[in-house]
Amino acid sequence: MTSLIECQDIWKVYSVGDVEVQALRGLSLTIEQGEFVAIMGSSGSGKSTLMNMLGCLDQPTKGCYRLNGVEVGGLQHDELAGIRNQQIGFVFQSFNLIPRTSALENAQLPLFYRGLSLKDQRAQAAAALARVGLHGREDHYPTQLSGGQQQRVAIARALVTSPSLLLADEPTGNLDSQSSHEIMEILQALNHDEGITIILVTHELNVAAYAGREIVIQDGQILSNRRTKVFPPSSSVEVAPR
Repeated sequence: MTSLIECQDIWKVYSVGDVEVQALRGLSLTIEQGEFVAIMGSSGSGKSTLMNMLGCLDQPTKGCYRLNGVEVGGLQHDELAGIRNQQIGFVFQSFNLIPRTSALENAQLPLFYRGLSLKDQRAQAAAALARVGLHGREDHYPTQLSGGQQQRVAIARALVTSPSLLLADEPTGNLDSQSSHEIMEILQALNHDEGITIILVTHELNVAAYAGREIVIQDGQILSNRRTKVFPPSSSVEVAPR
């Protein structure tokens, strides 16, 4: 496998008044293309700071972060925005869907910056929704969808630009156990069947169990980093809508 992410001696220091807070402290990490990694840690451990760094939403105070071989630490805001739009998909706990916009239009949003025709945008968005089991729900609004279906729309929106990296921050945090299971099966299948690299932040052990590697962060450093047995086995991405 090829290294997708390389972090070398990453530090992130915030100034809070006269106090410096070291959110990351000399963290080094390599993630290979095609891995499914779960990042765990208590509140304040630095896992969210690390996720923001990996997603090019923030930059290290010092240290080196390479994504696909490119040093991103010194890039300008527009260059970082381009990387996020072209290489990274984001899935959040709160779905972040636009309420008065259909599932198709929500999934279509990242394509507005691609210069594609409206027809091509809609076709790609519809294909992304089908990949997560929402064929036939394209015209439904978020209020007409269950929590699990809304998260599927959010995953489709993240997939529509064909990213090499998918970052999921507590994607099951607002879901019941059945919907959580279905969402994790979708993510697992995207990783196993399509080779998309997935980095998942979670505090739930049963959710982390879907990943092939678990990293525990404590006080801005890696406390443990171990490969695990993936269970349950991957299933088809075509999950029937509930």
